[in-house]
Amino acid sequence: MSTASRLPGIVTTDHVFQLPLDHAAPQGEQIDVYAREVVASGREKDDLPWLLFLQGGPGGKAGRPLGRDGWLERALDDYRVLLLDQRGTGRSTPANRQSLARRGGAREQADYLAHFRADSIVRDAELIRRQLAGDRRWSVLGQSFGGFCTLTYLSIAPEGLYEAFITGGLAGLRSSADDVYRAAYPRVVGKNEEHYARYPQDVEAVRRIAAHLADSPATLPDGGLLTVEAFQSLGLMLGAGSGSGTLHYLLEEAWVEGVAGPELSDTFLAGAQAKLSFAEGPLYAVLHESIYGQRSVDPAGTAWSADRVRKEFPEFDARTALESGAPVLFTGEMIYPWMFDTDPTLRPIKEAADLLAARTDWADLYDPARLAANEVPVVAAVYHDDMYVDTADSLQTARAVRGLRTWITNEWEHDGLRVSGGKVLDRLIAMMRGEV
Repeated sequence: MSTASRLPGIVTTDHVFQLPLDHAAPQGEQIDVYAREVVASGREKDDLPWLLFLQGGPGGKAGRPLGRDGWLERALDDYRVLLLDQRGTGRSTPANRQSLARRGGAREQADYLAHFRADSIVRDAELIRRQLAGDRRWSVLGQSFGGFCTLTYLSIAPEGLYEAFITGGLAGLRSSADDVYRAAYPRVVGKNEEHYARYPQDVEAVRRIAAHLADSPATLPDGGLLTVEAFQSLGLMLGAGSGSGTLHYLLEEAWVEGVAGPELSDTFLAGAQAKLSFAEGPLYAVLHESIYGQRSVDPAGTAWSADRVRKEFPEFDARTALESGAPVLFTGEMIYPWMFDTDPTLRPIKEAADLLAARTDWADLYDPARLAANEVPVVAAVYHDDMYVDTADSLQTARAVRGLRTWITNEWEHDGLRVSGGKVLDRLIAMMRGEV
């Protein structure tokens, strides 16, 4: 049953679909997949084309609109938008420590979670399209991981797509997880250098906090553990447009005078917890490396690639940096096995995550031959200084997808779609229409 709501400038309608957990066994277990339809006020009955939005992640639910703002402002001029909570997120049969406990032991949990990658998300989308639009094709907008999903869509079900927009999400078609992280760590070094050039006082501020945590890890308000490595992982922020400033202001309030002298403040610990906790999106941690898993590329599995590859970049060792007097470097979009010890919301699913990391039979997500023969119009924004997605990989993929056109820009970081006020999407629509 669908329910509608009115918000400033928009009308939203809730949809819940019963879809197969395993698309290879369509008569087997079913899960609920939720999507929110959004249309401009006054256009509810217009025959508008559908635009499916695929959120970044993995493990990220679609945004919750409060009105006609952000990129929706531009999209609703032309489309009826569908904001999909990808399976396991938001209202789509959420997968977390609470719900996964009902599946049984670690093996049962891992087998269940193996059905939550891009290929399953795309097959969900195709079943939903047929229910909402019949035989009519729809458009898709994929942000970040949503762009990865869009490439999978073009590989396995291009007949469902009229056109595709991708922002910051052109994945390397043949890049292994190790390839991804070997390219990522040097980019993260560059983001650290930019941050310290912008806020030179943070060099000593970070060293002071790191030295304290190296000796005495702090307990976060939720019971999590702030180790020096966890502190370094706050560098995930450095890939967003405002991330460097946000990190700096967090560091500014790190210390308070306590009874026994300086100690890390509750303000800082709460702020760190807000950035580090996976309570709202555990699938990001559990499935992150699996988004690169393809048996023809990674026959040995991803095997905690970010952690293994980190050893090739000793400049990220905080204790060595403290001993040598070098700046302590933050890490970036990397998931490490120790996170399943320090985060209370991840601890119960640590064994399942280990099993997924060891998995060697991941299906391939992209079909290079089919992409080379692609007939769906595709335009993509590639952020030149993107910390999360390698620009070289993106451009190589752009050349491998027939007819794909790119807009390369350094005006925004990876979150350009969200923060540009519709400018990124407006440019891509203009490209699609041949106006630029």
